Amino acid sequence: MNVSSNDNSDYPKIPVVIQKEEDFNFKAFLSKLFSFWPWILIGGILGFSVSFTKNIFESPVYLVEGTLVIKDEVPSSDFFTPGGFGYGYSNMDEELGILKSYSLAEQTVKEMNLNVRYFVKDRVNIAQIYGNTPIFLNYRKDKPMLVGGMFKLKVLDSKRFELTVISEGFSFYDPRNPLNSRKIDAVNLPNSIFSFNEPIILLELFEFSVSQISSIPGDEILFSFQDNASLAREMRGKINAKTQEKYSSIITLSMITPLPKMGEDYINQLMRTYLNRELQEKNLAVENTIKFITDQLKGISDSLQYSENRLQLYRSENKIFNLSEEGSAIFEKLEDIEKQKSEAQLNLKYLNTLKTYVNKNQLGDWSAPSMVGISDPILISLVENISSLRTEQQRLKANFSEQTPAVKDINSRIENAQKALDDNLKSAILSNENILAELNRRILEIESEIRTLPETERNLIGIQRQFTINENIYIYLLQKKAEAEITLASNLPKNVILDQAQTVGQIGPNKNKNLFFGLVLGLLIPITLIALKEYLNNKIEDPNELEKLIKVPLIGIIGRNTSSDKLPVINSPRSPITESFRSLRADLAYLSPHKDKLCILVTSPISGEGKTFLSVNLASVFSLMGKKTILLGLDLRKPRIAQDFNLTNDKGMSTCLISDISWKEVVKSSGHENLDIILSGPIPPNPAELLLQDRFTDIISEIKENYDIVVFDCPPVGLVSETKQLFAFSDINFFIFRQGFSDKGNVQILNNLVEKGGVTKIYGILNDVHMDKGYGYGYAYAYGNGYGYHQDKKLPRWKRFLRIKN
Repeated sequence: MNVSSNDNSDYPKIPVVIQKEEDFNFKAFLSKLFSFWPWILIGGILGFSVSFTKNIFESPVYLVEGTLVIKDEVPSSDFFTPGGFGYGYSNMDEELGILKSYSLAEQTVKEMNLNVRYFVKDRVNIAQIYGNTPIFLNYRKDKPMLVGGMFKLKVLDSKRFELTVISEGFSFYDPRNPLNSRKIDAVNLPNSIFSFNEPIILLELFEFSVSQISSIPGDEILFSFQDNASLAREMRGKINAKTQEKYSSIITLSMITPLPKMGEDYINQLMRTYLNRELQEKNLAVENTIKFITDQLKGISDSLQYSENRLQLYRSENKIFNLSEEGSAIFEKLEDIEKQKSEAQLNLKYLNTLKTYVNKNQLGDWSAPSMVGISDPILISLVENISSLRTEQQRLKANFSEQTPAVKDINSRIENAQKALDDNLKSAILSNENILAELNRRILEIESEIRTLPETERNLIGIQRQFTINENIYIYLLQKKAEAEITLASNLPKNVILDQAQTVGQIGPNKNKNLFFGLVLGLLIPITLIALKEYLNNKIEDPNELEKLIKVPLIGIIGRNTSSDKLPVINSPRSPITESFRSLRADLAYLSPHKDKLCILVTSPISGEGKTFLSVNLASVFSLMGKKTILLGLDLRKPRIAQDFNLTNDKGMSTCLISDISWKEVVKSSGHENLDIILSGPIPPNPAELLLQDRFTDIISEIKENYDIVVFDCPPVGLVSETKQLFAFSDINFFIFRQGFSDKGNVQILNNLVEKGGVTKIYGILNDVHMDKGYGYGYAYAYGNGYGYHQDKKLPRWKRFLRIKN
């Protein structure tokens, strides 16, 4: 089979200005964005409008702050506190956790009147009011209440008002059983008109009344009830607690709220509740000491009264009031030892009671040993340490779970301290028992001396001895009780309020900031969506990107044909797209500078790339130059050329190859000078086999001899096989991609033709390029208005405004 030789030399270095740009073409990207400027503008306007509306409807918010000083170790009153009683333990992180705890917030809201919320409605929204409310609701906090919904009260006159339910969602809440809360489907008022201070009973459970303060007829006030649990959770979430410096002992409590007065009241009450809780924990040990002493006084008081009456009666009956000199000396010795014995017995009783509490793990709130006269410094230190640890443990457990490291740590410390205390108590009890045994021995010696005295005097010493023992114990206990009561009265929290809460100032809304961010966000959203769309787009869009993907030169780009005309080169010779074909024709002169005749093959990876459109107009642009040109329709499977020239595809190349008809008999005139056409003809059953015949080779050879320019309109090389055989007949091969249509993966078809198929003199062309979107920047094909070229048909104004179609 004789074919024309195909030049296998390397691609010539031609002065076709195909400027390769940097990896990221910033100017092209900006141009691409600018093509979407209406949407970006709309996004900016919408963002600005939303921020502007937000500024109108958003209530101002204020920053409220108060400060506490957390002291590590400060005695409540070291003047009266024996043994350092009253010293505490502090950890800054734990204190911060307690200040932000639910339990402290719940106790705080219980001490404030926050369960009723009052609202007034202005032109744009509903605003909560606090403090100087026009009405006041009276209700029992310990009785069931309806929470969650909202009522509207309209003042009719100085005595009456109208009440309506404007928001459902009520729940029944019983403060005595808060877990037994249940939803209420609907709340029906017994009537709508009520009198001020008249009891209103809802659902036979919830009773309240309304007092008038400063309202006038026509006023409308909204109000709702809120339970302590949800209120505590809400207020807890609003509180922020932090130290002023990393190792500072000053804690700042702050709240951002639209109600600065409410914020000040809440933070002040929170700080007071925190200090009161600390003081209560501190006083608990002293109160237990007083209770222990009081219990002992009750028992000894009866014994003292009995022994006193018995002493007076014996003296009266026996007419004896004073002891002899010998008896007095013996009694003084006995009295001193009995006093020591009473103190030792009291200490032993305390130690045994203390050991019982240790064994039952109930030591947390027990009194300090120093309060009852025990002077063992080790024992005092151990008891006070455990008491302090127990107090801290209770505070931590009220705010943290058992798995918290701080709780685990303090549990371990308490366990170790209790083991040490138990060992010390055993030793102290044994020591006191030994002391009592020694005192009893000495008492027996003195009793033997007493037996030498007369009977009357012996009996008097015995009665007076019992009275003195009881009296000494009673006086001793009274003294210790007085000391404990003084300690209780003088106890102060170790932490103090440094600054009462005050409003720092308004911090929101920052209107200028909102407008700025609204505008920026409004602009960024469409820009981001555009960039994301481009990033996820798998279609070929940018000529620069296509240049990097293909292994052959990108010879040019063809602009978008905005008209319905399939022959813009002939019918619109002054249009920009016609200039694109002229530029392509000029580049071909550099590609084959010494050839008077040229055979050009046009193909594409798949159908729809614009292959036929480019073949038709490329042939047309050569015919305008005076070159004798013929366009061959070699796509025998899906012919399109006949439609573009309004011809009938009744005969063509398939006719010649099937029969003996000469190719000259199937040549049709395009209706334009220097341009002939051989259509594909009727679709044959075996198009691939027809193009492989020797007759086809002969026909092509004869055509080349009779024409200057031969243009092959071939089938898509990615879909059919016969196109690969046609490369042997061509001098120049054009591989067509279409912007926004061709997949990037189709580039591999072209690269395989070059690397594996051995096809040379093949060049890429990007068709249907939208110049207004910034693609093709750096390529000199889109000659424009400055050179007298123009679009023959302008788009409608609304389409030019929203020019976003690919």
